[in-house]
Amino acid sequence: MKPSAVASSPVVTRFAPSPTGYLHVGHAYSAFFAYEAAMNAGGRFLLRIDDLDKGRCRPEFVTAIREDLHWLGLVWEEPVRRQTEHLSEYAAALDRLQDMGVLYPCFCTRRDIAREIAESQQAPHGPDGHIYPGTCRDLLRFERQRRIEAGEPYALRLDVAKARRLVEGDLAFTDRKRGRVEAQPELLGDVVVARKDLGVSYNLAVVVDDAAQGVTLVTRGADLFHATHVQRLLQALLGLPVPEYEHHSLLVDEAGKRFAKRDRAKTLRALRESGTTSRDLRRLLAQWRRSPEFL
Repeated sequence: MKPSAVASSPVVTRFAPSPTGYLHVGHAYSAFFAYEAAMNAGGRFLLRIDDLDKGRCRPEFVTAIREDLHWLGLVWEEPVRRQTEHLSEYAAALDRLQDMGVLYPCFCTRRDIAREIAESQQAPHGPDGHIYPGTCRDLLRFERQRRIEAGEPYALRLDVAKARRLVEGDLAFTDRKRGRVEAQPELLGDVVVARKDLGVSYNLAVVVDDAAQGVTLVTRGADLFHATHVQRLLQALLGLPVPEYEHHSLLVDEAGKRFAKRDRAKTLRALRESGTTSRDLRRLLAQWRRSPEFL
């Protein structure tokens, strides 16, 4: 199936936080980056709530996200898309992938995977370390069915090699910093696209969301650059539009560590309470936005 490309149209960006904690300055930079990219092009800026993680997402954090972004001076379109309100769309995408024969059940726990990697002399590596070694990929059909019927928990993984063979021609995406990038989805191995506890995975949900919302430019941190490779494969399989991408550098604290939600001193809420004004923070964010170090 040959994927379609995003037609020439006004820039549409989005900021899609997970409501698992309070936003910090790193989130503010990412939101501001997307907002400016849209506004400078006369486009549209969207807010999306990625709330698939039912165990960690909380309503008060959704409220806090809105409050923090309003304080920062950002304006977005309503209604805000929430992933938990679109589960049927993700299920339909999973069904299509199942029909293509590119998914398989994986019964491995994290401990199982870690043990197999430790025992292997040639465990496959990705950009962030070891990747799934494909333990369940070649299980016989009757064995898979037996284990499913026995009630064993399992996730659904994408058979990347099989999926890649179904895609005709080149598989590439455009990153505004790197230019044309040949997608290499095998870098991340056979990623999970659905699991019993969370349902659909981030990689599948995000491509469905971006297509449904008409997003033409995905701006996000450089830590998600490699995820784009497998997302590009999913777009091709599902015939979804392909947005442009721009992966910006990550903000770090004085010790060189990435900002985290558990660091309460750096949350936007804490900054407000300490007397920082939105103008102060916007000025700082604008400086970072223009700095070659963070572009």
